[in-house]
Amino acid sequence: MQEAAGRGHLYGDPEGWDLRDEIARLHQVSVENVCLGAGIDELLMLFVKAFVAPDDPVVTSFGGYPTFDYAVAGCGGQIERVEYREDMVDLEGLAQAAHRVKAKLVYLANPDNPSGSWHSAASVEEFASSLPSDSLLLLDEAYADFVPLAERPPMQPWDPHVVRFRTFSKAHGMAGLRIGYVLCAPEHTATLNKIRLHFGVNSVAQSGALTSLRDPSHVSEVVRLTNASREVLVAAAADLGIASLPSRTNFVCLDLEDRGRAELILKALLDRGVFVRKPMLPPLDRCIRVTIGPEAEMLAFLAELRESLAAA
Repeated sequence: MQEAAGRGHLYGDPEGWDLRDEIARLHQVSVENVCLGAGIDELLMLFVKAFVAPDDPVVTSFGGYPTFDYAVAGCGGQIERVEYREDMVDLEGLAQAAHRVKAKLVYLANPDNPSGSWHSAASVEEFASSLPSDSLLLLDEAYADFVPLAERPPMQPWDPHVVRFRTFSKAHGMAGLRIGYVLCAPEHTATLNKIRLHFGVNSVAQSGALTSLRDPSHVSEVVRLTNASREVLVAAAADLGIASLPSRTNFVCLDLEDRGRAELILKALLDRGVFVRKPMLPPLDRCIRVTIGPEAEMLAFLAELRESLAAA
């Protein structure tokens, strides 16, 4: 990446060919099934821009990842939101809503943000097949690296009804560099090529992503350490009387039982210089969402959490 920055006076590759070629080999698809973007956020916005006209209906979860909602609002689409069921995305509810409103797009994050929950590969495949034939499923798999490969839905790059989103922001540790990709049918890649910003993914990000893909043992170690650190946090929170929602991601939701208490703890932590997120909509607004870091950082966080609980 430092070498690529030294060539910053030159334009980067607008096609991202080397990186797309490596991604295609990794997923055993064609280069024509891969398109790069400045993170999943930009790629979501591109798909909404391509497929949603004013007043077109789309379906998503109530309280789910907000960037999709922002993109739909910006294009004048109509959002149909489905509430969580037992702190998980309600797949049956999403499918029913898609049929009822004749949704152009259906958004599903799996594993989910902000809950951290996860539906099995078989459940996702069944869900995808239950959607209307003219609905496009946007499957956000930003946290897929934290799910074992055998438990992820199989790749079907020829299927024009499903688009899969991946990122280098999480397990690859490149959130600030803004780089992600979609795996989709070639006709969707051709559509994105008409509207995407062709120099939008800079050469430093491309170089870092390519190098990271070529070092799978490092990413595997990051995942292992993250999972271990998450378990330390979950166990320590339980000792403090705080339950945790099941998570297959690099964060965990701590259940503080009601919104008022969660807001008090959030403020107490912030007063101590500790920033965590909190889902804003029910039923998850009773939780705070803690990103997993190295074990030493999590132990420091737990010390501040104990003090914040006492203060609140």
